[in-house]
Amino acid sequence: MGFHQTSSISFSATKWLGFVTAVWVQAISGNNYTFSNYSDALKSLMNLTQLELNNLSVAKDVGKAFGLLAGLASDRLPTPVILLIGSIEGLIGYGTQWLVVSRRIQPLPYWQMCIFLCLGGNSTTWMNTAVLVTCIRNFRRNRGPVSGILKGYVGLSTAIFTDLCAALFSDEPAKFLIMLAVIPFAVCLAAIVFLRETPPAATVEEEKEESKYFNIFNTVAVIVAVYLMAYGFIPNPSHVFSLAFAVILLVLLASPLAVPVHAFIKSWTLNRFKNQADVERQIQEPLLREEKAQEEIQEKPAEESASAVVEQPQAAEEKAAVEVKRRPAIGEDHTIFEAMRTLDFWILFVSFLCGVGTGLAVMNNMGQIGLALGYADVSLFISMTSIWGFFGRIVSGSVSEYYIKKAGIPRPLWNAASQILMAVGYILMAVALPGSLYIGSVVVGICYGVRLAVSVPTASELFGLKYFGLIYNILILNLPLGSFLFSGLLAGLLYDAEATPTPGGGNTCVGAHCYRLVFIIMAVACVVGFGLDVLLGIRTKKIYNKIYMSRRSKKLAAASNLK
Repeated sequence: MGFHQTSSISFSATKWLGFVTAVWVQAISGNNYTFSNYSDALKSLMNLTQLELNNLSVAKDVGKAFGLLAGLASDRLPTPVILLIGSIEGLIGYGTQWLVVSRRIQPLPYWQMCIFLCLGGNSTTWMNTAVLVTCIRNFRRNRGPVSGILKGYVGLSTAIFTDLCAALFSDEPAKFLIMLAVIPFAVCLAAIVFLRETPPAATVEEEKEESKYFNIFNTVAVIVAVYLMAYGFIPNPSHVFSLAFAVILLVLLASPLAVPVHAFIKSWTLNRFKNQADVERQIQEPLLREEKAQEEIQEKPAEESASAVVEQPQAAEEKAAVEVKRRPAIGEDHTIFEAMRTLDFWILFVSFLCGVGTGLAVMNNMGQIGLALGYADVSLFISMTSIWGFFGRIVSGSVSEYYIKKAGIPRPLWNAASQILMAVGYILMAVALPGSLYIGSVVVGICYGVRLAVSVPTASELFGLKYFGLIYNILILNLPLGSFLFSGLLAGLLYDAEATPTPGGGNTCVGAHCYRLVFIIMAVACVVGFGLDVLLGIRTKKIYNKIYMSRRSKKLAAASNLK
């Protein structure tokens, strides 16, 4: 008994310690969104046109297409192995880019650079798959908050890397790249030790305790986001101030460790009181237990015969069910092929493309968009997109979960709201009024974050958790596909059509006209995505009503037991 109680104490603490390391992994796995921070260095060093530079960005996103390998591996390999593969890929991919930008080696041929950017992009799919699949299985009764927190830190990671580099290295592209190579590798090594798949909450009390801890994680994340945003508005901070900022940021990122410490102390205290109560009960009631045991022995034959009679028709029904194999209904576990044969999967897939594809186009081209509109320093817009993307992710995850529990509102409707708001943001940037880039970057960041955070639990609720790793990575194919369509083709071709050649190769464009047509087309795509999300919300209303009724009945049962 002593060993069992000790293991239950360490189990609770280890579960939350694993989630803390998962948060750290997500906080450094958004390096795919930082391309704008060093894209100008690559463009000038390799004498690239805007189309060639955008295709390099597409190569980075194409790495995510090979996330199917991570999805397949998630059902066959343990979490530590998946994390190790991702960390090594990132070290090689970003390490090679650092060698080029720092001029330690001569610029590689264009096709070789595409391969190393692809490696760097693929590394995050292994990290994200390991973290998301494991944590959603561990906390399946709180999928929205889990997705919001983890995806939120992915959104913050761009600002974390950007502001740390600005604070410590004055925005030097070479030093920024060495951070992208080394820091994720070190953090993944820590997660390898602690992140494991564990049983989910089994009672309403455990579910409520999880919700309280998730509120703490949300609060810390908001503090980190506000802190990063405040630093971005400080003009020309001194070296000492920048160092202090970096130290405080690292302390804030480490502060969630208080949750597993509290969980350990609470479990240890409860088990200690339980031990004392068990000892007293054993002393006071030994005869009563013996009488109950004798009664159970006498009643057991009668119960066994009754259960045997009941089991016979049940066995016949199960045999008939096996013989007539049917397709799984929405809400049950689907294989990837079963999911892809449903209309709901493709509605979710295409609407996801409209949201994340257009959002990626803005993030990948933010450097050139800012320069075209007359801003010499675009790091503020990159950080704002990242930070407001975080707010979109973390708020939408918790809010969508709350309204499922309270009213059974379908999660895809939140995606619909984000799509129409994103279309408004693109129209604002197309008009190019003074300050429109500030407003547009905030709106696009929020809506892109909502799209990522809400789609993850939606997929798990519609198609089950058994093959979630692979289904998730099929949906993530929209990242390279959207990057190619909206960033590589649409933005690259239309920008080059408006740009003028520069001496020595390459081109440049200054003025609102450079990206106006791009923004208008992307606004139309978002309107299409809005219609698809509304349709999916209508089609899945029944499954979300079932989730609502199931959770409501469990709460009522728990309340009646307490009475």
